[in-house]
Amino acid sequence: MVYEATLLFGIVFISGWLFSTLVQQRHALYLRGGLQIWLFLVMALYFAWFWSHGGQTLPMKTWRIRLVTASGAPVSFWRAGIRYLLAWLWFLPGLGLAMAIGAKAWMMVLIPVANIVLWALAIYLDPQRQFLHDRLAGTRLIRIAHTASTAPPARKA
Repeated sequence: MVYEATLLFGIVFISGWLFSTLVQQRHALYLRGGLQIWLFLVMALYFAWFWSHGGQTLPMKTWRIRLVTASGAPVSFWRAGIRYLLAWLWFLPGLGLAMAIGAKAWMMVLIPVANIVLWALAIYLDPQRQFLHDRLAGTRLIRIAHTASTAPPARKA
């Protein structure tokens, strides 16, 4: 996730710069909602594109993880988009609850963190240990075995 976040930082930075340049944004709060929607869509395109074209982002390639459908087929662009939307359930319910009850200070952090922990623990409710957003989207993550071209060279004795 740290590797993915590092790449996303660059994508969000360039996308935010492009947005602010095109709309002549002179203040951070000017068209803030538009910028948030723009960045949400840019990230959706990033993930949906890579997941539907090979099933991997660059960090997923590094860790040899691929996204496939529940039956093992390649993921379509629309299914990848649905998975992206459902993955926001890691964060949005906790943030929404914290805002709804008017949480202040540490509670504004603890409630979303509790949401993330509960979402992560939901894998124990699934017999195949899939995350809930994968189950709902009809996708799953698989490990890719080393192939001859990616395996480290054998040592000679």
